[in-house]
Amino acid sequence: MKLKLSAIVALALASSVSLGAAEKLTTSTINVYSATPLPSLGLPLNIIPANIQIATPKAINAQSGVTLADYMSNNLQSVSVTEMGGNPWQPEITFRGYSASPLLGMPQGMSTFVDGVRVNEPFGDVTLWDKIPNFAIGGMQLVPGSNPMYGLNTLGGAIAIQTKSGRQAQGVGIEAEYGSWNRQRALVEYGGVSKDGSMDFYIGHQTTKEDGWRQFSPSHLNQTFAKTGWQSEKSKIDLSYIGTDNKLIGNGFTPEHMLSGDRDQIHTRPDWTNNYYHHLALNGSYWINNDVMLSGNTYWRKSNRHTKNGDLYESDMEAGLGEHDTYSRLHCAPGAGDDECELKGSVLNTSHTKQDNYGIAGQITFNQDFMGMKNQFIAGTGFDYSLIRFRQNERVNLSDETEGAVRFDAAAPGGSSAESSTPVWDASREAILDGAGSLPQTQTVGLTGKQWTASLFATDTLSLNDKWHLNAGARYNHTKVDNNDILRGPYSASNVRSLTATDDYKRLNPTIGITHTPTEKLSIFATYSESSRAPTSIEVGCSNPETGCLLPSAMADDPPLKQVVAKTYDFGTRGSLTDEVKWNASIYQAMNHQDIQFIRVDGSTSRGYYSNVGRTQRQGLDLGLSGQHERFRWSSSYSYIRATFDSDFNLLSGSNSSAVDNVIEVKKGNRMPSIPEHQFKLRAQFDVTPKWSIGSNVVYFSDQYVMGNENNRHVANTAACSSSESDPLRENDAACGSGKIKDYTVVNLDSQYNFGGGWKAFAKAVNIFDHDYYIAGRLAETMFDASGAYGEEIKSRGVIPGVPRAAWIGMRYEFGGAPEAK
Repeated sequence: MKLKLSAIVALALASSVSLGAAEKLTTSTINVYSATPLPSLGLPLNIIPANIQIATPKAINAQSGVTLADYMSNNLQSVSVTEMGGNPWQPEITFRGYSASPLLGMPQGMSTFVDGVRVNEPFGDVTLWDKIPNFAIGGMQLVPGSNPMYGLNTLGGAIAIQTKSGRQAQGVGIEAEYGSWNRQRALVEYGGVSKDGSMDFYIGHQTTKEDGWRQFSPSHLNQTFAKTGWQSEKSKIDLSYIGTDNKLIGNGFTPEHMLSGDRDQIHTRPDWTNNYYHHLALNGSYWINNDVMLSGNTYWRKSNRHTKNGDLYESDMEAGLGEHDTYSRLHCAPGAGDDECELKGSVLNTSHTKQDNYGIAGQITFNQDFMGMKNQFIAGTGFDYSLIRFRQNERVNLSDETEGAVRFDAAAPGGSSAESSTPVWDASREAILDGAGSLPQTQTVGLTGKQWTASLFATDTLSLNDKWHLNAGARYNHTKVDNNDILRGPYSASNVRSLTATDDYKRLNPTIGITHTPTEKLSIFATYSESSRAPTSIEVGCSNPETGCLLPSAMADDPPLKQVVAKTYDFGTRGSLTDEVKWNASIYQAMNHQDIQFIRVDGSTSRGYYSNVGRTQRQGLDLGLSGQHERFRWSSSYSYIRATFDSDFNLLSGSNSSAVDNVIEVKKGNRMPSIPEHQFKLRAQFDVTPKWSIGSNVVYFSDQYVMGNENNRHVANTAACSSSESDPLRENDAACGSGKIKDYTVVNLDSQYNFGGGWKAFAKAVNIFDHDYYIAGRLAETMFDASGAYGEEIKSRGVIPGVPRAAWIGMRYEFGGAPEAK
């Protein structure tokens, strides 16, 4: 059989061109899409009932120095990016109101794939973006909707990343970058192909370190990627490896009153994360004949995560938590009543998460006519298994202002001592753990979880004629979550805190869509799809309304949760005005059923539990227009996203001015927080000369509600915002700030110059007008005033400032590449 070069090209470039991209679309050889995360024979993109958005290597490289999150935020429709963790390598990517976040406890609604392997962490379904080396990305596709072919957690969409190979990146590349915040980045990569063309290899390593623009926020990343491949006339095999050892400081929300004139301030510290990661994947494809193809993969992944977080500590007997709280129970003075003991101070929470993941998946593709009509049928199966070990400890230093508590000497933890003036925070607001009120370290959580998912899926695309194309499919998922409580010590003295439980989830998710192509330059589509998300171990470990927990610092014995089901309707059209101008438009409605939210515990100011609360809804519109003329390329888009709650329920939000007993009533129609309703994006790039290009991005996001204002009723600077009866606003105009963060516009610049002889220079500048803005906010409480002094509790709005003006320059040298690239 002749070597199937056209099929190989289609697989390598599957889903690599977006209708909203700036590059000019060419032939159907490149304009193809794989209907599942695994490689298939590919389908013409114009018959797919969805607005697939894609980042090609050329498009990403044209915007020098950007990460994948940067590229998506600056260019892709309905995408916004925040840094809830306060670190640029820990972004939360939100698409159509669904997030792919690195933070435990955040509702997850996106699945993420690397070379067909799902990389959402099983403990919380989080996506740790720092574990995906940006230099290794060979392409990316953003698939909208509840497409069940992409498996669990594809509630709002899927991000499918393809890595580069030695065939794409031949030769040696050496790259260095330096600039603002003392950022230093160095990359070395090498790729090649054997003389007979059957083997290829690629290896790269990148080290990045910076001080960060906020105080005490350095990061250091070490990322390695390697791939080797072999192909014959019928077969193709790739073995890839990802290894990371990243130390990230992410100082997140800071009370707004502490930022006056000093936007680099932080709240408390340390906030440190170490992600240590090994990922090994084997992908293979085999052509049985010209129209039948087998493909599959198997993987092993080891993920270790270690965190240290210094936080305010408060435990209130009046809230009725004494019987469940170690320190309230052990350290309040004998005979103290419920209103006589309030413990305050600092706490250092440390956690260790170890996850071992294994999986295998396979499918067969038939590209054969059915009753005289063009048809592609894919059927497959997959199995994923995870072993999770989670442990959390805390160490508390009680403040001298603690009321009704027995004081403890650090040298004699069992004996009381007189009051002292030993502080619990130093001048930089780092937790002090060796004061007179310092208590021994206590383990608060011990959990071993096992989770497996088995699935069967099938999809069929039938061309009824040259103009009408029908797509239908379904995926059956069976997930089992098995938690085992391994905690020892005071917290496990009774069964109240037992985490041992087994839950089982099964569901068949369908999809159906139709596409009409009246001409080669116009395509109209409609689709309906369903997908589901099984509750994770961390949610199953905190769903008991009788006890509640402080996630992730504590968990409790819990009743079962129902899986979340998303149902999405999507309608759209796309086409070409001319050979140089492309456009697209789509509207959608997505409804989450049995959505999971964190709910307050009756009588508690700080504890809650995860529960199925009903429905949430996302509705929206996407418009895109792009083109190029000679040396000028451009793209623009507008997105409208209305994300609302569709059921009534109560939430804990003590700093909300409308709260009654620290509880707010969320009503149907209230807008969800952290989701801007309007987005506008513009990209323009001009080739000044054949060797020099200049580009700019303009990005606008409208205002958004902050977390804690889910009922949309909070009013700033009212008596309800203060803890002080004598001075309701506490001489602080920012007390209990606005329930929204304002809209903002950011302008970025980039440029590249090719000196020849393998030498290239590049530069990037962000927020060139140095606009002050916030990217996220929440209503919260603090015990620090505007000067940073520790004292009385203040209700305030916590915010994450957007980055100030910054710039970086870099050089790249390449040699030994493919002959045609020289």
